[in-house]
Amino acid sequence: MSALEKALQHSKKKRIDECEIIFVKKNITTVRITDSEIAEIKQNYDESFGIRLIHEKKIATIQTTKKEEIENSVDLAFSTISNLKSREFWKGLPETAQNTNLKGTYDDKLENISGSNSMDIAQSMINSANSNKINTITGSLNIVSELFEIENSNGLHFNDKSTYISGIINAESEQGILPVSGIGHANCRTLSNFSAEQIGQDAKKMCIESINPKKINSDVYSIIFEPYSVGELLAFVVGSNFNFKTFSEKKSCFSNNFEDKIAVEDFNLTDDPHIPEGIGTKSVDDEGMTTRKNSLVEKGVFKNTFSNLFDSYKEDKESTGNAARLSSLMGRSSEPIPISAPHNLKIDSGKSSQEDMIKDTKYGLLIGRLWYTYAVNPIKGDFSCTARSGIRIIENGEIKGPGKSVRIVHNLPTMLKNISEIGNNQQNVIQWASLPSITPSIKAENIKVNSI
Repeated sequence: MSALEKALQHSKKKRIDECEIIFVKKNITTVRITDSEIAEIKQNYDESFGIRLIHEKKIATIQTTKKEEIENSVDLAFSTISNLKSREFWKGLPETAQNTNLKGTYDDKLENISGSNSMDIAQSMINSANSNKINTITGSLNIVSELFEIENSNGLHFNDKSTYISGIINAESEQGILPVSGIGHANCRTLSNFSAEQIGQDAKKMCIESINPKKINSDVYSIIFEPYSVGELLAFVVGSNFNFKTFSEKKSCFSNNFEDKIAVEDFNLTDDPHIPEGIGTKSVDDEGMTTRKNSLVEKGVFKNTFSNLFDSYKEDKESTGNAARLSSLMGRSSEPIPISAPHNLKIDSGKSSQEDMIKDTKYGLLIGRLWYTYAVNPIKGDFSCTARSGIRIIENGEIKGPGKSVRIVHNLPTMLKNISEIGNNQQNVIQWASLPSITPSIKAENIKVNSI
């Protein structure tokens, strides 16, 4: 009998109304790059369980790594029930899970990859970033394989095998008037679609093209945000505004704009859990609900939010299948209390190449990388971010050279209504310990920039 079955049977003996148990088994290989060479390789293996009990509409949880003590864990969680508040709105855990075989979510080559092969991939990342103009290369390669299982006392039983690979290189140069850097990144679910060489080449290109930057005057500019910087905005500024909990509590900057036009007509934002190679792609969410594509913004109009069971029940609504038990790296965890989160935030591609976007820009900036991105006033949509490297100055349709660091303090609703072009260069992007996204470059007008 498995630990999951033991937990469920024990909960029935205790006459607990509902029991949900999560099991996550992970193999994680991390290759760390420091001072332009491989510094270490770590291979971690762990198993953990998350238990959620619902009794008399009170919810108790516990997490453990000890499968031999799974029944004791149920007892310990249940012992806290009497002290908890009843959630009268709770309607119950799901009864079935509809598994759909999605392409590009599992690769046995990644699950069985050796340490030496992982180091070879990391070395390829380093080699392709090398240049006599690059002083230091840092970064990491992370490969994850996982087994996720969920069972509950209503009869639901679902398991899913997944793989992930993510690489990042930061190339630094001290060849000019001040240190500059460049970043290269890639992430996907199968080895055949991962290009280690492209990561290093992108980092090298951004770094070398940033050498000897000029001061950028505080002014109003047209800004072309490249995919990596758009991913930063989606993860730390945009995404939370479409969380049903945030929306219903009037904490979204769009809480009063449902079914209103909040962006230009060409802007479409979708949560797509079925796209091949997406880091968040899955057929069933982390509570066992079937996932579906969800158009959050359609032709500029705010159409939908995303939610899990708890947040939906609280407002007498239905879950959109967006329960997430996020891992600190990639994939899932056994966190017993799921949150609401998008699976893959996707901005639809536009018609413009990035080269054409530059040609159409009279006075602007091309920004490849953002740092310190956060909401200053979430309810109004004000946010702040800093571009420290990977900045190009654009004048009369041409890149004139690299620019020094600038700070942007702007407003999300204003920016969405001032998007002038959307690129055709979609990329998978995932910021560290954050939301996966699929996005092209975005050009926005009338953005105030402050010199640093």
